[in-house]
Amino acid sequence: MAKAASSAVDEIFGLRLERSNADLWPMLEALYGRHPDYDSFRERLLAAMRQGWAARPADLKRLDLKRDLEPDWFQRPDMAGYVFYIDRFAGTLRGVLDKLDYLEDLGITYVHFMPCLKPRPGDSDGGYSVMDYRAINPDYGSMADFEEVSAALRARGISVCVDLVLNHTAKEHAWAQAAAKGDATYQDYYLMFDDPAEPRRYERNLVEVFPDNAPGNFTEYPHFGKWVWTTFNEHQWDLNWANPQVFLEIVEIMLHLANKGVDVLRLDAVAFMWKRLGTRCQSEPEVHMLLQALRACCRIACPAVLHLEEAIVAPAEMLPYLGRGKHDGREGNLAYHNSLMVQFWGALATRDTRLMRHVLSSHFPDRLTNATYATYIRCHDDIGWAVTDEDAAALQISGAAHRNFLSNFYEGSFPGTFARGALFQENKATGDKRISGSFASLAGLEKALNEGNSNDADLAVQRILLGHALIAGFGGIPLIYMGDELATLNDHGYAEVPEHAHDSRWIHRPRMDWHAAAYRHSDDGALGQVFRGVKEILARRRATPALHAGYPVQILDGGLAGLFVVQRKSPTGALVGLYNMTEHWLNLPEAQVRLWGITLMRDALSDSPVTAHHGQIALPPYARVWLT
Repeated sequence: MAKAASSAVDEIFGLRLERSNADLWPMLEALYGRHPDYDSFRERLLAAMRQGWAARPADLKRLDLKRDLEPDWFQRPDMAGYVFYIDRFAGTLRGVLDKLDYLEDLGITYVHFMPCLKPRPGDSDGGYSVMDYRAINPDYGSMADFEEVSAALRARGISVCVDLVLNHTAKEHAWAQAAAKGDATYQDYYLMFDDPAEPRRYERNLVEVFPDNAPGNFTEYPHFGKWVWTTFNEHQWDLNWANPQVFLEIVEIMLHLANKGVDVLRLDAVAFMWKRLGTRCQSEPEVHMLLQALRACCRIACPAVLHLEEAIVAPAEMLPYLGRGKHDGREGNLAYHNSLMVQFWGALATRDTRLMRHVLSSHFPDRLTNATYATYIRCHDDIGWAVTDEDAAALQISGAAHRNFLSNFYEGSFPGTFARGALFQENKATGDKRISGSFASLAGLEKALNEGNSNDADLAVQRILLGHALIAGFGGIPLIYMGDELATLNDHGYAEVPEHAHDSRWIHRPRMDWHAAAYRHSDDGALGQVFRGVKEILARRRATPALHAGYPVQILDGGLAGLFVVQRKSPTGALVGLYNMTEHWLNLPEAQVRLWGITLMRDALSDSPVTAHHGQIALPPYARVWLT
């Protein structure tokens, strides 16, 4: 009997291998076919996948089967994400167990544990400088704790996402330590040079990611006689993905994490993985070959696991991470919709959605194959104003001037602004100025409360709810950043913490205020209004089948500069999202929405009828409506 069961398990692996053969081996042949170790590499990779599958717990194998049978599980409208740093949310991993009721109360079905793998000591770039991919940050707990917490979340229908940094490791990683001691095998895991001549040739085309703290892209290490590629920080050594052994090592790590209960691997800094002289070494074609091959390995050995590819780039560059051309439907399942976030803030500041409409209608398809967006308004990172000169020119405006305006507006220095943010990493050579700040402070709540202006505070609350309704109604998986659901303000105290003072992003990384959260259902102020409003938005999203991410999306022109309109075409009829990006009342002709396929005249967001007056639909300041 046991032999028959084992045979069935082996057969399932064989069927999944056969399913993904065409997605895997041609990519690896193109990348590594000329490598002298290629045949051995293939054998070792196949053995690693078999071993990962054999070691997979029975409950996770059952989840594999369930998600194979329901491949759209992550595109359904009951998906809603919550993103947090473990220590700032609950202290430790085990502390998360005490917060499950809170997550369930809000309506969360997906949590992203911000970097939780073991980082280097001291400055670790917020946890993204990892020295051990198979261990949990000891400040948070152990891998056994992680398994317990992931199982508890899974029992409540909540998926777990963790970060896996692909571009680099910490210089304290065991591979890097061996390389620094002169081990040639491990030196080939990284991009190392004997002298600065070749790095200087690369530098001609490279950009600086952190010009203030880590200028340049290479670091000299005289004690072992090498120049090392360090795109982000001196302590983060770029991996050599042209070495097939690096690919194999990462696959084994992915399968290890999957077998510990990870549902979503957030693949960090993927755009930088492949280097080519004479280019800026971002989003090279080989990056997409690598990512398709990594995805195929998971589809073979742990198909319940999704890949979220972190590439915060322009739309034309971002979409291939969700699969375009030969990679269509075969690469990432999720990617951040950075453009939606940037354009939301831009429309709020200008009270004009024309650039938003242009960008979102010109660069994005109406649907994706086996993939969708992670939609968000704020995250742990700064906001870079990713508005291209070409898109700005299409509306007869200057791209540089518009980006400068947005930075000044959200820093809080532009006359009449409602926002309070902080400048992050100004590059005086390029004029690039990025912005830090919490959702509530950027939306105007901090300024309103400081000035005692209750009317402005009410408007700020409406902006916050407008943003959450937009990401919930656009399609994809809406991600709520910890504290945004409680209208958390900027934490100016970060400047008094020595290890944080140099990095303004800590202004929007405060500790969760659990005392305040206890009053979320009774508070009459911004905290209670926002929490209950966000909870209701997610509940109405779950009850609205037309928000399935697989249905086509079209950006419409409502004829009003301040109105953003999104149409979703579901089998049961159209749903039209109306979003007033201004503090003024707007009137939309009823005849117009009838032309868009709206017959019932019901708002799915408020679950109430919409009545036109004198042929006009009246939209209050910052209104959000899901018309059916």
